[in-house]
Amino acid sequence: MTQPSRRRASRRRARPTAASGGGPRAVVVHDLAQAEAALAAAAALGTPLLLVSVEGASATLGPLLFRALVEQARRAHPEVALEVLFDCAEQPGHAAAALRAGFTKVRFGGRRRAAEALEAIAAATGAELVTRRPKALDLRGEPDPEAACRAWLARGRRAIAGGGAS
Repeated sequence: MTQPSRRRASRRRARPTAASGGGPRAVVVHDLAQAEAALAAAAALGTPLLLVSVEGASATLGPLLFRALVEQARRAHPEVALEVLFDCAEQPGHAAAALRAGFTKVRFGGRRRAAEALEAIAAATGAELVTRRPKALDLRGEPDPEAACRAWLARGRRAIAGGGAS
């Protein structure tokens, strides 16, 4: 009985996230070209990256298509420490499908009872259920997504280094 208690306690412990400034900087991508640009910028800077789907992407792209988009973009820069957050808005069925598809970070903003059930699925698969979208650079309409990502990611590196250039 002590093992489940430890497991619950470790799950509740605050984890560093992009939103709290403790994880990789987040970039919202709308298509393959933007994902490739974000990864190219992260590779050039040698910094980790959190790729985030558009809000409610589960209803438009679905988890398999977004996963394929990320995998294709990643081929050019496998060296980047990459995390992916797939957004399922308030759709518990979509969030369950994303977890089954292998996403390790899924955003769900629906009802607490559904979130509790999804948290159990996430815990069983080693995934994380996220309720808030992280602070992120959204590349929608960005004329030069790679340059925008370089600037965004570089600001994160300077903040981590204590304000100095690195």
